Amino acid sequence: MMPKGTRIFVCNEPQDMRRSFDGLALATREVLGEDPQGGAMFCFVNKRRNRLKVIWWDRNGYCLLYKRLHRASFVLPVGTWSEKNSMRIDGRQLARLLEGVAKQARR
Repeated sequence: MMPKGTRIFVCNEPQDMRRSFDGLALATREVLGEDPQGGAMFCFVNKRRNRLKVIWWDRNGYCLLYKRLHRASFVLPVGTWSEKNSMRIDGRQLARLLEGVAKQARR
């Protein structure tokens, strides 16, 4: 369960999903301009938007959620993106993001 009031940021600049804890923490600093240990959650997608990683600091270490979709893609939220390629979202929007959207079958 995510604590109420947790800040959640989505990055709209595609990231290399081979990056793990340290690489995504660095992207949090360099791309989003945020402190990765500041108590927020940070969401990153790849170029094809079929993989998503969420990183956050939990008291004494990083946590990482990794989701790969099959025949679906992650749809980033609609709204105003900051000049730092990020958008702040809430828990409901994170849940919708994690669901993904099924791709249409090709005929």
